[in-house]
Amino acid sequence: MTTSPSSSAQGGHAETPEVPVVADQATPGVGPSEEGAFGTEQRGMFGIAGTGDTSGFGGLVRRPFIAPGAERPYGGYFDDVADALEAVYPDFGDAVTKVIIDRGEITFHVRREHLLSMVRKLRDDPALRFELLSSLSGVDYLGTEHRLHAVYHLTSLTFRRRIRLEVSCSVEDNHIPSVTGVYPTADWQERETWDLFGIIFDGHPGLTRIMMPDDWVGHPQRKDYPLGGIPVEYKGATIPPPDERRVYR
Repeated sequence: MTTSPSSSAQGGHAETPEVPVVADQATPGVGPSEEGAFGTEQRGMFGIAGTGDTSGFGGLVRRPFIAPGAERPYGGYFDDVADALEAVYPDFGDAVTKVIIDRGEITFHVRREHLLSMVRKLRDDPALRFELLSSLSGVDYLGTEHRLHAVYHLTSLTFRRRIRLEVSCSVEDNHIPSVTGVYPTADWQERETWDLFGIIFDGHPGLTRIMMPDDWVGHPQRKDYPLGGIPVEYKGATIPPPDERRVYR
């Protein structure tokens, strides 16, 4: 573990956050059939198949990304955080389905029924003290059963550490508990994630749209959301709207 040198107190500069030096343990997938793949294998580009493709892009094969679970030791302060969380949260083994180390960052994949009790421990326990939810966003892994993911970036101001939690749900059962009672900063961020991805945060004090009009239909950042658009006339020609052009994959 390495720590960046901190400035002196007299200089009036804040300390540089501790950055652990760890090896990435996430690797690209090798096929669509492997367990844990995010998405499905895609072939070609621009909807081209068979004859008519002079670009060579029709031969592209894009395989889904697979993020394998990391093994101990994680490196840096990640082991300290995991040890403290296991000690204070007895159901850690059932609550955390996978731990991923990638690009010097740690992500705990948490079952949604454990989310509220876990974030309270992360905030309140003296050995953890993740006081700030700095960001909450959504991801759509189209092609998987639990394709909608809510991603929580937590910061410990006490220990100058950062971790990530990730909770998933399906489109049919798109409910995740709201953490606004623990982290008030989640208020508008949960509204934005609901608006754009359609994740319902149960217990939110006012879960309404924040980006799109109130009567908008659908959630624009889902991967299967239609592109829509209007035709555009240009010098005597008409360009069709995006959803009527070639099939972009």
